[in-house]
Amino acid sequence: MLVRDAMSNVILTLGPAHTLRQAAGLMAGRRIGAAVVLDPDHCGIGILTERDILNSIGAGHDPDREHVGAHTTNNVVFCTPEATVLDAAEAMAHGGFRHLIVLEDGGPVGIVSVRDVIRCWAPARRGAAVPA
Repeated sequence: MLVRDAMSNVILTLGPAHTLRQAAGLMAGRRIGAAVVLDPDHCGIGILTERDILNSIGAGHDPDREHVGAHTTNNVVFCTPEATVLDAAEAMAHGGFRHLIVLEDGGPVGIVSVRDVIRCWAPARRGAAVPA
């Protein structure tokens, strides 16, 4: 099975100037655990996860004053839609993270999460069709 078959292609994109409260509200509203961060002033694509927000609040930071850019992971591991789900799962296990940004032609086209991997693998192990 390929990442293309498992990933969510509806992604939330944030800028570094969003506050953590804004990010949390947008992520909660879409029921997602990670957002792509695009910073026009710096090269590259980053990721902000629910854990990044939780760590900031747990450290006593004010989510209305803290900006996404200060909590973005920029050394991101990416995959392509043509990667296998096994390769994506191994990358997540090796790196200790739960989300991979999926890139195609240099831009983000989706995110694959541990939940996506489980959703695809569980039915396949029982011999059932994978739910869409």
